[in-house]
Amino acid sequence: MKVTATVIPDVKIITPDVFGDMRGYFMETHNQAAMKAAGIDVCFCQDNESCSGKGVLRGLHFQRPPYEQAKLVRVVRGAVWDVAVDLRKESPTFSHYVAVLLSGENKQQLFIPRGFAHGFLVLEDETIFSYKCDNFYAPHADAGIRWDDPQVNVAWPKQDVPFILSEKDRLLPFLSDAKFN
Repeated sequence: MKVTATVIPDVKIITPDVFGDMRGYFMETHNQAAMKAAGIDVCFCQDNESCSGKGVLRGLHFQRPPYEQAKLVRVVRGAVWDVAVDLRKESPTFSHYVAVLLSGENKQQLFIPRGFAHGFLVLEDETIFSYKCDNFYAPHADAGIRWDDPQVNVAWPKQDVPFILSEKDRLLPFLSDAKFN
């Protein structure tokens, strides 16, 4: 696997080795020892998966302390514009974001450390999105910021369909009003 730092160095793009032949392909999507050797020392305890249609926008979500989650995200089928926003107030990249195209075709993954909000825009119908978390979901710590927050100013790709958000995501606060503790 190849691990590449992004403009926010703690957020990493992981490109697995893919072995293909006439039968299809094989790839290792997670290897604890290889991740640790690459500087990602996280023990994952929960896997999640969603299936969404084109135009669905999920996020930007995070969990408040002490329930923060690091995530390893990937697309099994389809494509998303995946976004991680730095919420670490002491960080020089606070409120900055990383955006990466993840697809079933490119097979890249994104490692998002604790202290980040996460969301994605689905670019193809029937997209299957899969992710590992290093902490369990805690409903009472569930939080988020608006997808269209002007302080963060995510450059979401334009599409020929309107964005589809849940009511919960539509009502998330702006970064300046978000509760981090």
